[in-house]
Amino acid sequence: MVTEKQFKLLRFMLIHKEKTFTQRQLAEKLDLSLGTVNALVKKLKEEKWIDEEHHLTELGQKVLDPYRVENAIIMAAGMSSRFAPLSYEIPKGLLQVKGERLIEREIRQLQEAGIEDITVIVGYLQEKMFYLAEKFGVKIVVNNDYYKYNNCSSLMLVKDQLSNTYICSSDNYFVENPFEQYIYRGYYSTIFAEGQTDEYCAIEDSNHTITDIKIGGENSWAMVGHVYFDRAFSEKFKEILETEFQHEPYREQLWEDYYCRHVKELLLEARHYSSDIVKEFDSLDELRQFDERYLINADSAIIDNICKTLKCVASDIVNIKPLKDGLTNTSFSFDCIGKKYVYRHPGRGTENYIDRASEAVSMEIAAKLEIDRTFVAMNKYEGWKISEFIPNAKQLDYENWDDVTKAMDLLRCLHQSGEKTGHSFDQFEGINDFREKLKARNRFEFDGLEELDETVSILKNYLQNDSKQVVLCHGDSYSPNFLLNEAGEMSLIDWEYSGMGEPAGDLGTFIACSNYTVEDAEKVLEIYLQEVPDKKTKRHYLAYVAVTSYYWFLWALFQESVGKPVGEFLYIWYRYTKQYGQLALDLYREEN
Repeated sequence: MVTEKQFKLLRFMLIHKEKTFTQRQLAEKLDLSLGTVNALVKKLKEEKWIDEEHHLTELGQKVLDPYRVENAIIMAAGMSSRFAPLSYEIPKGLLQVKGERLIEREIRQLQEAGIEDITVIVGYLQEKMFYLAEKFGVKIVVNNDYYKYNNCSSLMLVKDQLSNTYICSSDNYFVENPFEQYIYRGYYSTIFAEGQTDEYCAIEDSNHTITDIKIGGENSWAMVGHVYFDRAFSEKFKEILETEFQHEPYREQLWEDYYCRHVKELLLEARHYSSDIVKEFDSLDELRQFDERYLINADSAIIDNICKTLKCVASDIVNIKPLKDGLTNTSFSFDCIGKKYVYRHPGRGTENYIDRASEAVSMEIAAKLEIDRTFVAMNKYEGWKISEFIPNAKQLDYENWDDVTKAMDLLRCLHQSGEKTGHSFDQFEGINDFREKLKARNRFEFDGLEELDETVSILKNYLQNDSKQVVLCHGDSYSPNFLLNEAGEMSLIDWEYSGMGEPAGDLGTFIACSNYTVEDAEKVLEIYLQEVPDKKTKRHYLAYVAVTSYYWFLWALFQESVGKPVGEFLYIWYRYTKQYGQLALDLYREEN
């Protein structure tokens, strides 16, 4: 067994095999005492690992072979949503920093260190990464589950490659090359975080072995940068990964979470680096501090859109914060010249079922009617939108009847405005459209589907005989889209599904997205209609609760089919289709 100090001396001699050093020079170069070096040299000569001139022998080379780095894995599959807005347009690893793309710099540094076997795992905007195979001779592995699971799913794809392996992130920037060809033991790079940090922080013993990990800390060694798995670590980690990844909750975790659970048996050193050497940029503001070019030109169409709309320059756009993703889009807030705004970036695939031109026209009308006080601008071709940020905004509370009354006032104002657009929103057309999309994905088969489909088809026939109204409708009138400012003024936002349609559809969506009892739903109708509805009116509106619930149920199935789980709403809409469908059918059949 080679000791760490023996390894250190052998590796130095391998790297400098053309040179000859005295023992005093070796002591200075290796930061060891002269006595220690004397003892090491004597031992290495006895083992015939070095010769009398202190050159590495063939036997010494064989001793080093088990410590040779075999390969590197670069993780580049995720979206890096914290790095809005640049990560909305390109993978973070392709950002240019100091004139060099992050991932290209990392690959070059690995190759300069003698590591040629490099695999890049791609997912988000993967096609933009494919060129790396030809340019650098790296292998590309596609993670098609990048949007569903965390980075543990990437390691599952390359688990058989894990050995003496570097695990790298595509978005790190190393001012100096940290990679080596021979390494004594596995390690995780750490940098000292002054003050509070939300990074994973290493607790280490006197030998710098990581003994525990805390998420978040103060004045701690934060686990940032590259990681090196030695063979012993890889063998144990692979077993753990294969076992635990079978369970769905673990698939949504970082590989570091697996490591945390088994830190006592998965031994890694905490290798300390200066924060001047290992860089990780979590936001555009942080990147600007390191590369001032981004103050002037962020190479971002999104930043350009904001500049043109708000008549500002890139450096005016600061404090960018990703907001929690909506069900279809991604948004971030930002400050610009003393005001706070929200930029909405359209979700991938939404162009298949959202008419952006219709949305833009409706938003202009909503702003004119003061139904939406937040609207600033929208591009009807590309789908991006800028709105004013509502500080301390509150969503409508379904249990607060004052909130509900304000919401019904807004819907009534819209429906009675007489405003018209050239766009329509018909739930039945939407149902047919989603039905075909789901059939194409083999997601339109399950027990109970025929009953739902038949209920809605019968209701459609009844509704066609009712007197029809066609007015401008919002189309997505549920609580997150009704926002109250600090003065209690309500705005109705997000007009993606708007168009000319049946006003009962807006009431249907409002009720379908609640946990109301039937009695509560009837109270909502009374508030909206400003009277107790007669039986014909009541059945008409209840029928639309069922139809709208079915529309959103199919919409949710489609979202699930493309990897965007909707959560509890899926079952709520299934249940409401049946419940309100039966109520409406009973009322229609009473007359017959």
